[in-house]
Amino acid sequence: MNIEDFREYCISKRGVAEELPFGPEYLVFKVMGKIFAITSIENFDSVNLKCDPEEAVMLREKYDAVLPGYHMNKKHWNSVLMDGTVSDKLFLKWVDHSYEQVVITLTKKQKEELKKK
Repeated sequence: MNIEDFREYCISKRGVAEELPFGPEYLVFKVMGKIFAITSIENFDSVNLKCDPEEAVMLREKYDAVLPGYHMNKKHWNSVLMDGTVSDKLFLKWVDHSYEQVVITLTKKQKEELKKK
């Protein structure tokens, strides 16, 4: 997986915007204004993804490439090392999960607006 493929996958999702709120080094993907993925543009050596707290712990125990979220709430975020040890298919499944974790927290009004996008 390279950063271009990752970016295309993220922005293809309904209601997603990409931003650089933490400076030009970090690419942030948001759904309806809420972050679901963050990565370094220069290195693309890891991606922070939101995760169900119980699943986050399980993934950290099962995969060496999954660590507590760097500079994030470690209960709800994982950092996935892009070292090639996790298949693209599995990684994209985790991106989907991250997106869904944010969508379920949206208000009813935001969810209705998202359906229209």
